[in-house]
Amino acid sequence: MTNPLDLPFDADEMIAGLKPWIETESPTFNAAAVNRMMDVVQHDLAALGARVERIPGRMGLGDSVRATMPHPKAGEGGILLLGHMDTVHPVGTLKQLPFKREGDICYGPGLMDMKGGNYVFLDALRKLLAAGVETPLPVTVLFTPDEEIGTPSTRELIETEAKRHKYILVPEPARPDGGAVIGRYAIARFNLQTRGKPSHAGWALAEGRSAIAEMAKSVAVIEGMTTDDCTFSLGVFHAGQWVNCVSSFCDAEVLSMAKTQELLDEGVAKMLALNSDSGDVIMEVKRGVTRPVWEPNQPGTMAMLKLAQEIAGEIGFEMSGASAGGGSDGNFTGFLGLPTLDSIGVRGKGLHTLTEHIEIDSLVERAKLAAALYCRLGA
Repeated sequence: MTNPLDLPFDADEMIAGLKPWIETESPTFNAAAVNRMMDVVQHDLAALGARVERIPGRMGLGDSVRATMPHPKAGEGGILLLGHMDTVHPVGTLKQLPFKREGDICYGPGLMDMKGGNYVFLDALRKLLAAGVETPLPVTVLFTPDEEIGTPSTRELIETEAKRHKYILVPEPARPDGGAVIGRYAIARFNLQTRGKPSHAGWALAEGRSAIAEMAKSVAVIEGMTTDDCTFSLGVFHAGQWVNCVSSFCDAEVLSMAKTQELLDEGVAKMLALNSDSGDVIMEVKRGVTRPVWEPNQPGTMAMLKLAQEIAGEIGFEMSGASAGGGSDGNFTGFLGLPTLDSIGVRGKGLHTLTEHIEIDSLVERAKLAAALYCRLGA
């Protein structure tokens, strides 16, 4: 059998293939844009000979794409490649962050998180199929549209599909040292609203009670609850329309990270304790979507890490394994106890910023890792 590490991976070729992916901007809240990205992905998967399904979106969000790769046991449980195609970058970001190569770096919105990893793991399948290599287990691909907002519309789809498989690969970007993720902290979201009393800001200011002012006071309180092991960040703030009106409503969103289930429970309790209907301004706190704690060191995941480390050694790099924050759809599969190897995608920096980029030499490195994982898992 062809050694998967000897397949003809080419960084220039992958960059050319990535260009239409990155230049098809796909922010989560723009379902039409996400679906244009899914069109591109669906075409690329069909070109590989996969049986591709388009799963309609819901909750006003984009579609998902599920592909069954060619294999004598196609459709049976085997390896699930799990990734998201939505990004945090609004349409138009390409003007400030164009897809471009500068030396050993390549820039672009969503390139690191996580279109680069998704593409690399598909390219590994492309090269295996072209070489006539049959993997021990069949491979299914599932790309979803809403990971960046906590996966509210596709968690059930992900969990149902993942339960069919023996191994889950999540090519989120690698950790800063290039290592994989074998556990993840919990991520909880909260929706806040303050409700005050309107008045004319110039004529009768004293008669009003500002919802904005009350929410602003809460920012320091909420973020002041942060510790190294449980963090709180207010990242969205919406209020007001007329400057001459005292605001009667203010909406905000808070993200909390907790390293353990106990800390998650404590953090949720602290946030819900901010509910108040006393005084002139009411504060309402509702719990949003939550990514559960994925406890590290599960036997199936650790066996996958050991295999990945062996492969990495053959390629010529070291791969560590650790728990991490940030949250991903690996939280769900890991929480279910399913063998999951996360953050095995490209190396880079600046995700979610206007300097997002990848290290070009990680493209071939991770493609070789992917190909060998496909060939050795279940062997």
